[in-house]
Amino acid sequence: MVTVTNPSPTTRINLAKVSVLILDDNQQSLDIMSQVLSGFGVGSMVKCETADEALKVIARQAFDFIMTDANMPGMDGYEFIQTVRRLPNQPNAHIPILLVTGHTRESQVMKARDCGANFVVAKPITPKVLLDRIFWVAKEDRMFVETDTYVGPDRRFKREGPPVGMAGRRKDDLPLELGAASTPNLSQDQIDGLLKPMKVNL
Repeated sequence: MVTVTNPSPTTRINLAKVSVLILDDNQQSLDIMSQVLSGFGVGSMVKCETADEALKVIARQAFDFIMTDANMPGMDGYEFIQTVRRLPNQPNAHIPILLVTGHTRESQVMKARDCGANFVVAKPITPKVLLDRIFWVAKEDRMFVETDTYVGPDRRFKREGPPVGMAGRRKDDLPLELGAASTPNLSQDQIDGLLKPMKVNL
């Protein structure tokens, strides 16, 4: 697993030993993501076009992180992440997972957070944004939460409330239920504002 402490514009990291699984039903998107990661020097990549194929690969190979598209036929990216997070006795259940999507309404970003994704990257992806998010995930130290209704990185950022199944201790904790989308897609900066680790005392 790559770890980075306070990266700067001149930070150099070696990703030659990093292994990544990329999941997308679109071959062109798979090629673009793999080319970007290759440009970062990522040493090992496995590309899958279906969630079922990806789960079979995960069962026999350890990875450092996963990138998955959100919208796919059959098992979509959200369900795939939930499934990975609940794999028994599986190291890959706890690795960082980045969800890539062209639909970034707030309700969908919150859905990604609630299924156990570490971060959301908006399409079309750019190398700089993706590398920044990899840095971000590599240096974060969130606890991993396992409850009956949620498995994934601790979601208690800002004032978004406690994970499902855990009682909040602040009077102003927000409810966990999300309404239907009523706003346009969020920008990557707005997504970051919702998901960037900014812990507060509960």
